[in-house]
Amino acid sequence: MDLTEYVPVVPDFPEPGVGFRDITPLLAAPEAFRASVDRLLEACAAHPYDAIAAFDARGFLWAAPLADRTGTPLIPIRKAGKLPREAAVESYRGEYAEVRVEMHADAVSEGDRVLLVDDVIATGESMAAGIRLVEGLGGTVAACAALLEIASLSGRDRLDGYPIISLLGKL
Repeated sequence: MDLTEYVPVVPDFPEPGVGFRDITPLLAAPEAFRASVDRLLEACAAHPYDAIAAFDARGFLWAAPLADRTGTPLIPIRKAGKLPREAAVESYRGEYAEVRVEMHADAVSEGDRVLLVDDVIATGESMAAGIRLVEGLGGTVAACAALLEIASLSGRDRLDGYPIISLLGKL
């Protein structure tokens, strides 16, 4: 099954000149979504991890079934102000605005190997913020995993030195 067929480009969204990768057709096709989870699970197996940290909200879509299938703790990385307990906070420049993300301060223990999961690696800034959160709490990033990577935004360059798993490759 060619999963790229389920991720069309929507031209000029959210602004003129942007080719938005729409994951909703993949989510709407149970067999394609299941295949994406299966393939991501297989690709991530080469990078052992103790926990999975996922970005709000689309990263949760892949991280939750991965955590369930592996019996691994799931750590949410949320937009600032959404977590109820003490949190570590990082800021980054997103594609369209400044973004602050946070993770519970007790979510990662010294030496934990954490798999970071999101739907897309675009500029790489959100993954870099996730790396800073994990490492700031004493953990190690096992790998940065996503459904796809947008090559033209060079996000991979910001993640130098970390294993990158891009299920559908660079689109």
